[in-house]
Amino acid sequence: MPTRLPTLAERAATPTASHDGAGRILLEGLLAGLAGVAAMTLAEKLEQAVTGRPNSYVPAHTLERVLGLPHRPDSQRLGLNWTMHWGQGIVLGVVRAAMARGGIRGPVGSFLFLNLRLLNDQTLENATGVGAPPWTWPVGEQVVDLLHKGVYAFVAGAVADRLVRGGRHHPGDPDRSAPSRRPRPF
Repeated sequence: MPTRLPTLAERAATPTASHDGAGRILLEGLLAGLAGVAAMTLAEKLEQAVTGRPNSYVPAHTLERVLGLPHRPDSQRLGLNWTMHWGQGIVLGVVRAAMARGGIRGPVGSFLFLNLRLLNDQTLENATGVGAPPWTWPVGEQVVDLLHKGVYAFVAGAVADRLVRGGRHHPGDPDRSAPSRRPRPF
């Protein structure tokens, strides 16, 4: 008599090495980062349409310095700008997925991740000599940066929290005291 194979829902509810593996966290994180940077970009474009604020080429000039490329005008750096803007946001999503896997989830996890994103930006921008410490910026620019990075962090966090299942949870939180038993969509 043939052995019955588990259903997709049963396999998803059973922790396995593939669910907890680095490859899974990497994929979940890249997806979360992509969602976060897409939301941030949309928010930036909407804000720019209202305020008239021009595009920032700080990401391009930062990557330019990191790679040791010669300085070029902003008009020649759109591809480099998008590479740094999207690439940095997508890659950092892996950290948020790892946080979710470790039980650092929800708004607190996203708030902590917001600070990591700001720290990452400022470290790269100031270490390369492209940026200035944010407390030296006009208050309006500080607010805009915090809002946009907040959109990124909270959207990436929501997606990472949704994708990551079966991780460790804080035992005192009744909503997260046990791994979810809902089937994964894939």
